[in-house]
Parts: sequence; structure tokens; C-alpha cells
Amino acid sequence: VQLQASGGGLVQAGGSLRLSCAASERTFSTRYMGWFRQRPGKEREFVSSIRWSGGHTYYADSITGRFTISKDNAKNTVYLQMNSLKPEDTAVYYCAAGSRTILSQVREPRAYDVWGQGTQVTVSS
Repeated sequence: VQLQASGGGLVQAGGSLRLSCAASERTFSTRYMGWFRQRPGKEREFVSSIRWSGGHTYYADSITGRFTISKDNAKNTVYLQMNSLKPEDTAVYYCAAGSRTILSQVREPRAYDVWGQGTQVTVSS
């Protein structure tokens, strides 16, 4: 399976963007889909994750209340709605899929085995 992330761009602080991550095929073995980001000079960090079956969601503290993850099973697509964006949200955002991810690992990049190419989000002050 391949993941295609899109929706990034340049937005002013306080604005919104919606990222999409489309999987090339239905993956019956996918347990979790996640969004991570990598800010300049920083390590890749967890943003949000959703359990493919059941839809339970998980968020990093830094974006809780501002970002919402959702999915469309029919389209094999995961979304990340980002509101009230801040300059510190500027990063390359990656989506990922994990077929063996367990709950205790949802925030760890190493728990995901398929990654999209990344989409740049730039928030100006």
C-alpha cells in the first residue's frame, strides 16, 4: 500500500487547513493511521492517530482542541483538520499506517510501517 498526503500550504496564524492521506488500496490489516510532523531541526513527532476499526482517536497535548483526525473508510482516506494554527505548527506533516501497532505505541513513529511523502504546512505570524 502507498500513502499520498496532500492539503498542506501557507496560512496565516489563526487560520485552518485540512490534510488528507489517501491509501492506494484497502488495507484490511491496518490497525492505526497516524499523523506525525517534523519541524526544522527537530525529530519527527506524533500529532494524532486513529484506530481504523472503531475510530478511537489520540492527540498530542500541543494540538489537542485545535486539530481533529477523522477517516472515511469508503475512500481509504484519513483527514487532519487543523484549526487555530500557530507559527509553531510549521512543519512537514507525514501520514503513516501501522499494521502491527498496539495501543501503547500509537505515539511512536517506529510503530508504523508505511509512510506517505509528507506535505509542508507553513503558518505565518
